[in-house]
Amino acid sequence: MRPTIVMRLPRLVISFIFTAALTTCDNGFLSSNKLEQIKRAGVLHVLTRNDPTTYYESPEGLTGLEYDLVVLFADQLGVKVKFETPSTFDDILNRIAKGKADIAAAGLTITEQRSKKMRFAPAYHEITEQLIYRSGTRRPNDISSLTHGIIEVAKGTSHIDSLLYLKRDTPNLAWNVNDELDTDGLLYLVNEGLIDYTVADSNQTTLIRRFYPKLNIAFDISEPRRLAWALSPSDDNSLYDEVVSFFNRIKKDKTLDQLLEKHYGHTSSLSYIGNCKFRQQQKSRLPLYQKYFNSAAIQYNIDWRLLAAIGYQESRWLHKAVSPTGVEGIMMLTNETAEELGIKNRTDPAQSIAGGARYFQQRIQTIPEQIPEPDRTWFALASYNVGLGHLEDARALTKKQGGNPDKWMDVKQRLPLLTQQKWHQQTKHGYARGQEPVEFVENIRSYYDLLVWLTEENQIKKNAMDVDSEAPEEEPITIDPAAL
Repeated sequence: MRPTIVMRLPRLVISFIFTAALTTCDNGFLSSNKLEQIKRAGVLHVLTRNDPTTYYESPEGLTGLEYDLVVLFADQLGVKVKFETPSTFDDILNRIAKGKADIAAAGLTITEQRSKKMRFAPAYHEITEQLIYRSGTRRPNDISSLTHGIIEVAKGTSHIDSLLYLKRDTPNLAWNVNDELDTDGLLYLVNEGLIDYTVADSNQTTLIRRFYPKLNIAFDISEPRRLAWALSPSDDNSLYDEVVSFFNRIKKDKTLDQLLEKHYGHTSSLSYIGNCKFRQQQKSRLPLYQKYFNSAAIQYNIDWRLLAAIGYQESRWLHKAVSPTGVEGIMMLTNETAEELGIKNRTDPAQSIAGGARYFQQRIQTIPEQIPEPDRTWFALASYNVGLGHLEDARALTKKQGGNPDKWMDVKQRLPLLTQQKWHQQTKHGYARGQEPVEFVENIRSYYDLLVWLTEENQIKKNAMDVDSEAPEEEPITIDPAAL
């Protein structure tokens, strides 16, 4: 019988072997970088804020430029998004600086001071900071003329740094810092005449002035500034490099341009006078036909506000409207279209609205299947105005010139070419007043946005009027990009 040999290893050696074994077994966890940790967890934690320029809830669900960008990035990573909206702008900056989230996507301006505390990704948009005042009050010409009145700015914004810079040459310049309201809330106070001035980024001003038409821009108070995502400072470059790669890709393939067009492309189509007239007629005329829009919306599964926006663009909600070319009624149907739809009286509001809804639904169904929303709706509106044949001509020209025929951003640049012989002689259907469908679509987009604003609960106004109450912090929202 052979003797059993027992090897007694030193305790230090045993400890080393045990540790090495653990490291080998769990090497993926211990050596993983930030990006790998996010992918393993399956969740990207993002700080943002409720604002028309960033992240908000529309009738179709969550949207906003920052929202769309983040969802695209999460889709690239193959993870879900956990959105969190801290109660103040300052809190967003503090949290990302301390590493309490993966990314802050909140319309952040790149500044020298912020760059010391956080790491900025490549810029995706450029804005200026603007002094905002109310119509009916004297417009200040420059900073030195602000000797009277109250300037109020939101805490944590880059607007404070800009004012401090201007104060070096204008020592009497003074302002109040509001630590309860964001810039949207302050814009509401200016619109209501409760404060004299505030400062806002130009992209924010562009969007919010449609809803607050009494707001006016006095002048820019800064040079152009860049907006970007912010990440926590770290020696781990994995997440940062992935973000850089993402923005390089969406700039190269024009996805970024398409998103900017989606959110800002139609915002300058409505004048102050046009805005005011729309609001007046929304109160006086729309109620006369509301039930017909509601009924048609249910029957054809279309948002009633979109149908109403079409009706306003066509006839200003006048059921006896007649154009020089012979189209009639609220939805301005041609006699031929009315006959095809079985409409006997185009000036009858119920028949006209139901017919217009059915016709628009048909337009949507004829748009090529590969075109997604919201471009699908914009194309359907264009064909409602100019006809499918001319729209297809413009799409063909777009492709011929190297654009994307499935993107409204590209096609709307070619539609006006149909007025020029050089271009329309190359098309199947010939001449068309191509600028009209572009204006038609952009106006309807603006009217629709206004109707949504006027018929939904106005959260900005609610927040501004509730400055004395403690607003609870919103619960994080987790979004799965694959489900969108």
